[in-house]
Amino acid sequence: MEHPQLPTTESAVAAIREIARESGLEMTVTDDIGADQTSRRSSAGLFTVLDPDGSLPHEAFVELAGSPSVTVRLYADGDARITVEGIGFDDVPRDAVPAFLRSVYGGLAHVKGRFFPPGWRLVVPLPGDETYKELIHMSGLTPWLSGRVR
Repeated sequence: MEHPQLPTTESAVAAIREIARESGLEMTVTDDIGADQTSRRSSAGLFTVLDPDGSLPHEAFVELAGSPSVTVRLYADGDARITVEGIGFDDVPRDAVPAFLRSVYGGLAHVKGRFFPPGWRLVVPLPGDETYKELIHMSGLTPWLSGRVR
């Protein structure tokens, strides 16, 4: 399914802000602007602000208060890392971030267990055919994860 286009980091932050407002959550945003500040530009020289192509890279780290514990790291390259209760989902396209968060806060995200090989997975289905699954590496489930076991 096509997700609404979020061409910039700021547009993605605005979409997350709207989801936080709808869900009654507080959020904190930390912006990293400039080639010398962004995490994937470690080879940039000190005080170098622009990329070689003249663009100004912008990353943001968003923390959403409440349960579950959620953080979103938006990269200038158009993808994101979303962490839910300590479980990281890497390489989520920036356009899919709002749908991902709506699934988490809308109750669609769930935990699935397996007997062999033993383990738990956090499953976040998005509208259409897209589903994100990550192995839960912690020894015990948090109360929020325990409440979503299927």
